[in-house]
Amino acid sequence: MIDKKSKLSQEEKAVLVGLVHKNQSEQQLKEYLNELAFLAETAGAEAVKTFYQKLPHPDSKTFIGKGKLEEIASYIQSKGDIAIAIFDDELTGSQISNIEKVLKVKVLDRSDLILDIFASRAKTAQAKAQVELAQYQYILPRLRGMWKHLERLGGGIGTRGPGETEIETDRRLVREKISLLRKRLSEIDKQAQTQRKNRGELIRVAFVGYTNVGKSTLMNVLSKSEVFAENKLFATLDTTTRKVVMDNTPFLLSDTVGFIRKLPHHLVESFKSTLDEVKESDILLHVIDISHPHYEDQMAVVNKTLQELDCHNKPVIYVFNKMDLYIKNTFDEWLDKETKQQLLDDLKQRWLNETNSACVFISALEKENLEELRAVTVGKVRDMYQVRYPYKTPF
Repeated sequence: MIDKKSKLSQEEKAVLVGLVHKNQSEQQLKEYLNELAFLAETAGAEAVKTFYQKLPHPDSKTFIGKGKLEEIASYIQSKGDIAIAIFDDELTGSQISNIEKVLKVKVLDRSDLILDIFASRAKTAQAKAQVELAQYQYILPRLRGMWKHLERLGGGIGTRGPGETEIETDRRLVREKISLLRKRLSEIDKQAQTQRKNRGELIRVAFVGYTNVGKSTLMNVLSKSEVFAENKLFATLDTTTRKVVMDNTPFLLSDTVGFIRKLPHHLVESFKSTLDEVKESDILLHVIDISHPHYEDQMAVVNKTLQELDCHNKPVIYVFNKMDLYIKNTFDEWLDKETKQQLLDDLKQRWLNETNSACVFISALEKENLEELRAVTVGKVRDMYQVRYPYKTPF
């Protein structure tokens, strides 16, 4: 079972470790490590130091080279208060065991960290079962080297998992647990499908986007509901659906879990029932944090995930959020008003051309340009009603 009580009593200090190799440039790694630091912060840790090494490929035994590993161990020993080392790529069970022997601290990889965050954020029976399934799928190929890692006592990041209370070394038992969880999720999914069928002939609109781009904030503004939102990754795990009426046009609006780079495959598999809300939607609102320095990469990650879900052919409205921060971060104070406006017009025209779809530029937090977003959304919804239900228009 997921450990609900393993919230951190105090912030753990961590070092981050990455690798530059033939499939990952130094610039890419720095971006990934910045995101890894944010993931660590979301989990309750403070990243105090970053290490990386250039190798043609990861070392099969310790991921990084022996010299770099000893350098990290020396740094950890000199500080005395570092409790965790987080690696940006997936590690095998034997790699985790070998690295822990040298570093003498808890070792996690990116997938384990994301699973830990999901475990701490899971509130409903469905989310808890999905996270637990993903945890067991993560553990299964690592059984030989990980049980010592999982039986650590005292809580902390990486211990919110199914291994703290009952250590099962038999792969058959783990597979049985996975099978049981899949059956449980199948039952929950049937109930969810029944609920979706009972919603009637309403057009469905779903928010999609990278994690922490402002989907939940926008959901609150548009639906006048109270969906949990904060400046951390994966604030929302469960899909929230509300009936919304705009200009006498009713439709269903859903908030969904955010996507992220290097999202563990087993996590995507486990959350397919939650992502069914995206698959069954009629229109997608792709929310983008345009103030983020790498927002185009984030857009690409979301589009790739939508392709994997076979949702890339749905009508999309691109919602470029946090324009207030974009303007603050991009434009110099001395720039005159006309030049600013010309640059903004060029930006909007660029994305209209590249996406060949509706684009709206807003600030959900400052409630700027929301009327245009409402108008564009209502227009798309009405078009969809006329195509799908020409004999029955609800407006």
